[in-house]
Amino acid sequence: MPFMEIVDKINNLKKEKNAVILVHNYQLPEIHDIADFVGDSLGLSIEAAKTDAEVIVFCGVHFMAETAKILSPQKTVLLPDKNAGCPMADMIDAESLTALKAKHPQAVALCYVNTSAAVKAQCDYCCTSANAEKMVRHILTKHQEIIFVPDKYLAQFVSAQVGCKFVIWEGYCPIHAAIIPEHILRARQLHPQAKVIVHPECSPELTALADIVTSTEGMCKYVKNTADTEFIIGTEIGIIHRMKKDNPGKYFYPASDKAVCPNMKRTTLEKVLWSLTDMTHEITVPQDIMDKARLAIERMVQIA
Repeated sequence: MPFMEIVDKINNLKKEKNAVILVHNYQLPEIHDIADFVGDSLGLSIEAAKTDAEVIVFCGVHFMAETAKILSPQKTVLLPDKNAGCPMADMIDAESLTALKAKHPQAVALCYVNTSAAVKAQCDYCCTSANAEKMVRHILTKHQEIIFVPDKYLAQFVSAQVGCKFVIWEGYCPIHAAIIPEHILRARQLHPQAKVIVHPECSPELTALADIVTSTEGMCKYVKNTADTEFIIGTEIGIIHRMKKDNPGKYFYPASDKAVCPNMKRTTLEKVLWSLTDMTHEITVPQDIMDKARLAIERMVQIA
């Protein structure tokens, strides 16, 4: 089917079914271009909850669609590719977290948004890469011990900013972990005027080389508001399409052109069309888990 015919069919179905299309920053360029909203996982879910759409098509990975369902329980949430998962989120489950909490009964459990609904339901608070430091500082006003799951690199980055230690889970994002210092050093040789911006899911060795360490939305805001015109981007390369669209005349170079998440690239225009046509791959979350997970998310929204 021709490209524009697929796009037209998606747009017609979106109107017919009162649907909204959410697209994560790491998706393919052609998926960005059909979005109602492009952004990070939590921001997208919050935006969708504000709309009167009855159907949410989440072009991302499974935990993101779960979060959208938690914040919009009355809406139908579709994931165009049912196998689009997150390796980091899969590195911890509710049973493992329960066992860890039993070893630290006085600790507060803080989970990164990159977790399943079942893990969020076991946590006191949730956080994003953008607000993790603020969440930790708030928690430390009331509690002394924090379990931080699942991303050890984000935990280490926040630990260095705040000056405290966490009970850390040995999880990580394979894509960010694969960006190594040599990639940054090589990119700097090629583009000596460029600012280096990396994600806090990267290793401490990498964040130490960066000019800016921030979330995907933080990256987009920074490059838009600064007078600088060249940037080396240390995260999944899908975000560069958005950066180029939003900032004509500025130049963006991936720290590594191999920083490609295969799960994020599973979503295609055809799969979005099929999902909307047949209302397939609906995301459901048990009510009790949804209610407990929502509490951790709502606490975060109130604080951060």
